[in-house]
Amino acid sequence: MTGDPRPLEQPTLTDNYLTYTRGFLSWALTLDHKRIGLMYLCSVLLAFLLGGIFALLVRTQLLVPEGLIMDQDDYNQAFTLHGGIMVFLVIIPSTPAALGNFVLPIMLGAKDVAFPRLNLMSYYLWVIGAIFMVYSIFGGGLDTGWTFYTPYSIDQNSAMGGVIPAVTGAFILGFSSIFTGMNFIVTIHRLRPKGMTWFRMPLFLWSIYATAVIQVLATPVLGITLALLAVERAFGIGIFDPTLGGDPVLYQHFFWFYSHPAVYIMILPAMGIVSELIAVHSHRHIFGYSFIAWSSVAIAMFSFIVWGHHMFTSGQSPLVNVVFSFITFSVAIPSAVKVFNWLATMYKGAISWNTPMLYGMGFIFLFVIGGLTGLYLGTLSTDIHLHDTYFVVAHFHYVMMGSALIGFIGGLHHWWPKMIGKMYNENAGRVAFVLFFIGYNMTFFTQFMLGSHGMPRRYATYPADAGFQMYHIISTIGSYMMAIAFFMMAAYFISSIFGGRRAAANPWGGRSLEWQCTSPPPHDNFSEQPEVGDCYDFSVLRWDEATQGYVWREDVDRPGEKSHA
Repeated sequence: MTGDPRPLEQPTLTDNYLTYTRGFLSWALTLDHKRIGLMYLCSVLLAFLLGGIFALLVRTQLLVPEGLIMDQDDYNQAFTLHGGIMVFLVIIPSTPAALGNFVLPIMLGAKDVAFPRLNLMSYYLWVIGAIFMVYSIFGGGLDTGWTFYTPYSIDQNSAMGGVIPAVTGAFILGFSSIFTGMNFIVTIHRLRPKGMTWFRMPLFLWSIYATAVIQVLATPVLGITLALLAVERAFGIGIFDPTLGGDPVLYQHFFWFYSHPAVYIMILPAMGIVSELIAVHSHRHIFGYSFIAWSSVAIAMFSFIVWGHHMFTSGQSPLVNVVFSFITFSVAIPSAVKVFNWLATMYKGAISWNTPMLYGMGFIFLFVIGGLTGLYLGTLSTDIHLHDTYFVVAHFHYVMMGSALIGFIGGLHHWWPKMIGKMYNENAGRVAFVLFFIGYNMTFFTQFMLGSHGMPRRYATYPADAGFQMYHIISTIGSYMMAIAFFMMAAYFISSIFGGRRAAANPWGGRSLEWQCTSPPPHDNFSEQPEVGDCYDFSVLRWDEATQGYVWREDVDRPGEKSHA
């Protein structure tokens, strides 16, 4: 908390970060973490639009058994580009690079991240990597799947000319991820204010820290693997190609050694967001703070030793399969710790059923489904049957889109008033959530049934008499509903910029430091070093009708002041 968190005057036109300087170059060359976070946000949302278009093409194709709009080659390219864009350009950078960049320094009471120039460089590396990924669409096509599995990606006859541009793009994106992670680690270590010990940090910072550790340690493995893949394809050197003495299974080990930690790069920040949403919008102290904090570290540690569960059918020894299966089940423990603590936090809380809280609740529901269905894929006997079916597609999306992405959307609603200084239409937000939630479950829950009945993934057509069509119709209708919900979100966010009600400094009643500066924040965040209090003690705040926000109660001492007693 700041030393004087009373109602704050809204900044003048030259006080806040949005209008501090003007012109294209003032944004393109900015070192302000808030502007960089906003540029990341706009870029990620554009990539999300592109990836979503490919998703709708895939779902439309599967409306009828013989396929509706594409041949098999075009379908292979559509689902490859959908997966590659969503994973590398959207979900991995969305929360850490966009929301993390904006919120993390303000939560620490700092003026910026530790290395502002490195932060800007990370963004431009993301842009360059995105250009390479998008170029692969026009540079000959890409049909290998987002995993770039060998031998598809190295066979000059079956793989298309977009492999090297796409792999190069993913390689560059890896550097962006590493630099962002390094920056956040140093920032949290070195720029915490006086009084903010490790166990007085907001839980969002714990999740970002654990994510940054994974980014720094795991991403180089992917970078080296993709570099080897590009060299092999370009020069015919035998690394993964069995005809040249290479081993395609080796590629899978390298790829999944990064890509399973990448699952937690995607979901850990979302878990941190949900910890904030549940506590702030329940107006109740987080239950089991230290357990939630340590569970983030535990998940980060487990993420490095479970990659083999992706390869149960690749010829591993039975003993190795059993070991990886056991470790996979162990990941459920720290994940369950978070869920039970969130539920305990809500117990007897004064819950505000606003849009951010709805997304927090939606996260818990969808994450539990994704986690429980993962038990079937971690069990050897059932995974053999379900491997490479739509059951895997459904599980993956419940964990990645239903959890990681919905957490990001919830965080965007939570911090939008702070970022832009305007309130969006709450009624429209609730309607969009309901439409999204129903459409989401229609889209992906039916795919569990498709997979259990044997529908293989990545197929452009299916037998007319197999009983799959009705599930595909329901799934496609659900995807259209989600698209409508996303366009609704875009509409009321954009509308709020031009006509929304002015946001108070603390519209939700949060206690962490970002709610103690004006909305939008000043260029330097704080005029003086803020005082730190318990970031989850909401009893010291009260609603102020005049400012339409929460302010400090007059009968309670503020941090840094002597007790009246």
